[in-house]
Amino acid sequence: MIVRVPASSANMGPGFDALGMALTLHAEIGAGSVADAGAADGSQQADEHHPAMVAFRRHGGEGPLWVRSPIPAGRGMGFSGAVRVGGLVAAHAQRVGADHQLLQAALPELLALASELEGHADNVAASLYGGVVATAGGFAVSVPLSFDPAMVMWVPSFVTSTDQSRTSLPAEVPLADVVFNVGRTALLVAALAAGDVPVLRAATEDRLHQDRRLLAAEPSRVALQAALAAGAWAAWLSGSGPTVAAMCAVDDAETLAASLPPDGHTKILRIDHAGAVIEPA
Repeated sequence: MIVRVPASSANMGPGFDALGMALTLHAEIGAGSVADAGAADGSQQADEHHPAMVAFRRHGGEGPLWVRSPIPAGRGMGFSGAVRVGGLVAAHAQRVGADHQLLQAALPELLALASELEGHADNVAASLYGGVVATAGGFAVSVPLSFDPAMVMWVPSFVTSTDQSRTSLPAEVPLADVVFNVGRTALLVAALAAGDVPVLRAATEDRLHQDRRLLAAEPSRVALQAALAAGAWAAWLSGSGPTVAAMCAVDDAETLAASLPPDGHTKILRIDHAGAVIEPA
């Protein structure tokens, strides 16, 4: 069996550590050796320090594990969260098999383990459940979507450390900024459910983390502004960055991608609605 797990874009602007979106770029994880699985195309044998293997062992997985992932590491697209979810689901499948209902029943337990390993739940919740997910207090709820947009991801060559990025954030913020973000997060969830596209740009504004993180990533700030100027419905710093996520109509994705700065490459993706799945090898 192969576990297929989507990448993710966390925060979505104001939803710091609370909102995440699954993307159609997938890591694949399998119990066994690369040779035994017949895996190719960039597959690697995971050592005991790989985040997928740490998660696999944490959930009782036995034996070797292989990983194949086109998700760029250190770019704010949920690489570590996706492979940790993959390791946990692989361990689950090793014990009980590929039954979809059993996997669905195990999602709350897997979310708790993945959140513990990752340190926060937004990325792993999206990779587990698919779609757009709101998460807090150990719970995860899928946000209903009234449209299915394209996601244009601008990915620069430099990386960001999530841990280091978090140290730049203040321990206290003004009440006005908290109220601003609470309102924008509520507005964003409602706009996604209602299909209110004109509201999305304002709904993805943020005062808690983006501006501080963009101070250390000027190319990302330029790319975000370029996406909005080119007509994106909304744009945000994906996770802790440096990738920028821009939402637009599917027919406009190529034009939007071409308008972004040339010092990064673009990936035109969609929202992954399936989350982590177990497939036959």
